[in-house]
Amino acid sequence: MVSFADATAVEALDSHTYHCNFRDEWSIGNACNQPHTITLHLSFLRRTSIGSATFSIRDLKLGRRTSTVHVSLRQNDDTEPSVVGYLTQSNLKTEEGISLPTHWSLHPSPLPLLSTAALQDNTDPNWARAHRPSTFRKAAARTQWYLPRHGRQPAPATADEWICLADGGRFTQTSLGFVVDQFPQIVEMYPLDEQQLTAGNGDGDGREEKTVKRTTTKWYPTVLLNLEVKKALPEEGVEWLFVRVRAKRIENGRMDLEVVVLDEVEELVAVSNHVCLILGAERNMERSGTSKI
Repeated sequence: MVSFADATAVEALDSHTYHCNFRDEWSIGNACNQPHTITLHLSFLRRTSIGSATFSIRDLKLGRRTSTVHVSLRQNDDTEPSVVGYLTQSNLKTEEGISLPTHWSLHPSPLPLLSTAALQDNTDPNWARAHRPSTFRKAAARTQWYLPRHGRQPAPATADEWICLADGGRFTQTSLGFVVDQFPQIVEMYPLDEQQLTAGNGDGDGREEKTVKRTTTKWYPTVLLNLEVKKALPEEGVEWLFVRVRAKRIENGRMDLEVVVLDEVEELVAVSNHVCLILGAERNMERSGTSKI
């Protein structure tokens, strides 16, 4: 099994250009002393594909406390990028300034955890090992999820999970962008009867309902992803992280997602917000260049 570290390795071509190789095993479908990324904004313009990719970086602001760079990703000798983004770099271990308690916590509270050892043994009374995702979502199959037993999620359109890497690896600072994109799909967990989903705004406004079949595999391409990192993980990484994902509105094939990541001691590690589409998986599986998001 190819490890996460090997699958995400990059090679510097020059000071501002990097090369990597998107591994099939980690895919979804066929698609200045400032070491820490504290904010990330990504716009996904085109579908990516298995194979090599080139990252280009442009310095926008190099500062004493934070620096901002623009990054773009290209594949297959394309002149236009598939992904563009902005990263803000800092040093979470040397940050100084005012700190105040906010008394923030998740509501409703997650189900209690007996221990991560009980998770590993699948003996925790509140959390059970989930079945691996379909072969369509190969990247998710490289992780192991533990979900509330008996489907006891905290609220509709909300999902809690404990997550670890299936090969026994550890999550590091650079893998947080991957973590905030690994969670049970809200649409597929929605508590509706039989084989259909109601596509409305969730506000009970009585508008005419439309339905989509649950039987077909869905693809949820990300249009936009924002990430803010709140805490530096240990250099050696951590084995377990807690993730809560919540949708506020699902309508006309588009949804928002709010993702919150905690560590084992329930400290806030990262928050992320996504804008996603809901499409048939066949849109992803078509040959590269024949289908646009």
